[in-house]
Amino acid sequence: MNQPTKSGFAEQGRAADAAAVDAFIARWGASAGAERANYQIFLAELCDLLGVPRPDPSVADEAANRYVFDKAVTFPLPDGKTTTKYIDLYRKGAFVCETKQSVDRPEKDPLSLADPAAPKPRRKSGTSVRGTAGWDDSMIAARGQAENYVRGLTDDNPPFLLVIDIGHSFELYADFSRLGKVYTAFPDARSHRFALADLHDEAVRERLRTLWLDPLALDPARRAAQVTREIAGRIAVLARRLEAKHYDPESVAWFLIRCLFTFFSEDVCLTPRGGFTSLLESLKESPEQFVPLVSEVWKTMGQGGFSTALRTRIKQFKGTIFREHEPLPLDADEIGLLIDAGKSDWKDVEPAIFGTLLERALDPRERHRLGAHFTPRAYVERLVVPTIIEPVRDDWEAARAASLAEANAGRIEKAKGEARKFLDGLTATKVLDPACGTGNFLYVSMVKLKEIEAEVRDWLGQLGETQADLEHMERTVDPRQFLGIEINPRAVAIAEVVLWIGWLQWHLRDRKSPDSFSEPILQAYGNIECRDALLEYDKKELVRDESGKPVTRWDGVTMKKHPVTGEDVPDDSARVTVERYVNPRKAEWPKADFVVGNPPFLGKLRIQSDLGEGYADALRAVYADEVPDSADYVMYWWDKGARLVSAGAIRRFGFITTNSITQSFNRRIVANALSASVPCRVAFAVPDHPWVATEDGAAVRIAMTVGAREVHHGSLNLVIREEIREDVVHASLSSRFGVINADLSVGVDVTSVVPLMSNRLLASMGPALGSRGFVVTGSERQRLIDKDGIDAATRILPLRNGKDMLGAPRGVYAIDLQDMETVDEVRRRVPASYQHLHDTVFPEREHNKDEKLQRFWWKFRRSNADCRAMLAALPRFLVTVETAKFRTFFVQPEGTLCEHGTISFGLDDPYFLGVMSSRIHVTWALATGGTLEDRPRYNKTACFDPFPFPVATDAQQQRIRELGESLDAHRKKQQAAHP
Repeated sequence: MNQPTKSGFAEQGRAADAAAVDAFIARWGASAGAERANYQIFLAELCDLLGVPRPDPSVADEAANRYVFDKAVTFPLPDGKTTTKYIDLYRKGAFVCETKQSVDRPEKDPLSLADPAAPKPRRKSGTSVRGTAGWDDSMIAARGQAENYVRGLTDDNPPFLLVIDIGHSFELYADFSRLGKVYTAFPDARSHRFALADLHDEAVRERLRTLWLDPLALDPARRAAQVTREIAGRIAVLARRLEAKHYDPESVAWFLIRCLFTFFSEDVCLTPRGGFTSLLESLKESPEQFVPLVSEVWKTMGQGGFSTALRTRIKQFKGTIFREHEPLPLDADEIGLLIDAGKSDWKDVEPAIFGTLLERALDPRERHRLGAHFTPRAYVERLVVPTIIEPVRDDWEAARAASLAEANAGRIEKAKGEARKFLDGLTATKVLDPACGTGNFLYVSMVKLKEIEAEVRDWLGQLGETQADLEHMERTVDPRQFLGIEINPRAVAIAEVVLWIGWLQWHLRDRKSPDSFSEPILQAYGNIECRDALLEYDKKELVRDESGKPVTRWDGVTMKKHPVTGEDVPDDSARVTVERYVNPRKAEWPKADFVVGNPPFLGKLRIQSDLGEGYADALRAVYADEVPDSADYVMYWWDKGARLVSAGAIRRFGFITTNSITQSFNRRIVANALSASVPCRVAFAVPDHPWVATEDGAAVRIAMTVGAREVHHGSLNLVIREEIREDVVHASLSSRFGVINADLSVGVDVTSVVPLMSNRLLASMGPALGSRGFVVTGSERQRLIDKDGIDAATRILPLRNGKDMLGAPRGVYAIDLQDMETVDEVRRRVPASYQHLHDTVFPEREHNKDEKLQRFWWKFRRSNADCRAMLAALPRFLVTVETAKFRTFFVQPEGTLCEHGTISFGLDDPYFLGVMSSRIHVTWALATGGTLEDRPRYNKTACFDPFPFPVATDAQQQRIRELGESLDAHRKKQQAAHP
């Protein structure tokens, strides 16, 4: 980009001096009513004043115009034509700037009052007069115009809108989620607008300079995230010490939560600043006094009144946090650790990630992951905004338009009434997160609704409401509106604290004074319920065998070393009891207007292993008519949300799911919602987005979906760029609009195609072993053959999985005894193989709930008879890896076991290898298949069964056959040369 031009105002990199600022303000304060004539020179000189580069010249390639005046943006028209609009100033990745230039209200001239016939000063038509409702209207329109320009940008959703009345004022609006959908006043509704004269303030100039050069640095969540990490790390040290003394983990959690909230309270002056920390400092010399004195402080915080320990009156906090007030005893070193935890700047803690990090700090199993990544607040906003904020903001825009119309007509009280009516509805809006964890989605939802509330109050102030009237309004968005369901009691406690800290932070920023709070400061609303979100039941009981003993199973986790091979094998002594749920039924969700959240990521098999067989049985029985057994756990939430939308019980729902939502076993739930008699449509979707797993901080790929009744065309958002900044993956999105299909696509609905009879039984998934005990190395195979003879030689077959085909084969084999029907037959014909499987497979199968697996424990979990029959007479066959970055097809010789995770085809003619390797088939497979994480998935039902193979002439077939042979030979040669 061009370097800034030296000017009379400033030079690049040097702060503007007072004289330069005075000159700029004087020069432009005198201008008025000529936007088109003035805006470019005004903005260029503003750049000079700030010490940032001036805009570049525009070029013919519009995509290259990253920082220019009059950036062209094209919009489609209903008749298929397009129209082009122009952004006054655009800086990619930073802002869209829209300018206006109004005029000051003319002062009454004494001469004109004396002589009404005297000529009046002329004012350019079309310019608004500052200080009038018309000026408010024009600035609102300018903001709307800037937002519309963002929607027209194809590859950028800049974080800021800058709206300028040249020579008068600036307004800033931000959207750090980078969705480009809802921009809110920045930094808040009271201070987002500043006057030209405010450029005297160096902090104001620095804010604008940062807006140009590093706009994301203005995101308050970035600094708060670092503070919050430091706090969580210090808490973990103390938690580890307390657990070493064998205190109950829940008691440790509640004790630390009370400590942390007390630190927050003194840092924001809700209690005497530094009072609690000073008390702790004094107790290092007499730790035996810690329990009675801290107990007295917490008891007083719960009840309100004079605190003997702090020697001052304390406000009444009340709330769930202070129902109990007895602390754990600490020694001098532990008091020192607690003081260290309190040294952070608690007023800047980020509630959106505080809950996650606090849970990791308090959970011994998760503490080692404190340094792991966490979900950035901006990611949470990407779901909260289209689920909740967009429809609520639409309501507010309609209410403000009605209010403005009344104000323009001189009916100020009616104008206020329209705004108050909306505020009544806003403060009654309920948001539910039915898997709320530590409350980050609820917190972000609350903050975004508070931003709208602040705009309403600001508007009422412009209509004449006094500050005292506004502060004494009982209507306010508060934690009681944000409902949660969570099965982890510690997370419930943290979620309540997160909501209250977030609410208190907001009001302290807004009202400034801690004395503005009425008592009690906290309330025990009971808005976070500790229970299962999907199942209710009367009780759980142990499953017992014929002799009355509890049935147990291997815990599915614990391993031991095999005494002979040294390999990890299941530890049969690690047992858990099997439970039965009595009278299971669907859980009811509390009434709400919106539902949003991030339910657990568990696939079909992990539902049973992680939650227990009894829970899995009860869940599937209760939802048998609604959710297929093959669906992921999160889809039970998705289905419930869709049904509530269709019934009109909620306005919208939005969930984070695995990106396998587009695969057939999950997609049919979305398809059912779209085709319901009252359809729940997809209003917003991101099919594949980076995410951070809450439980372990691992990088995963997810999908975001929002369901609604009132939309027809939704917003489909695709990740076009990912970059790592400060150890966080930042994803940029590009949006398309249209009817969103069940596979989260816009356009032709490829999910509606039907299978072809000609392709029937020609594709099949390979066998699923169900245990790695079946797998042996080449030397182990030879040892078993030496002992078992020909029966073993014909049944221990080469095994291939996806990695073998995409890279170098591992050289492993699988013991395939599918044709042996009794234990005696196995023991008699292949005794060495029998012993191997008894040591490695039998412990897993002995108490398996599946009676067939118990009885035939030496067989694969799923032998896939269709696949065996399909390949029986073929000397070779085609195979592809189900999930792979690139879609390739391989030739395998007969007698090869291609296991689950690969798809085999009953085709041995290289002609089919050529067709399936063609761009036509690969494009089809990408369109119809799903994804796992960021890798395309080949689903044989969707990708192969409906695919119409071309009708080719003999000559064409022969040419394609030759190309297929050449492709296979070339691939094998390259793999051999580059193993």
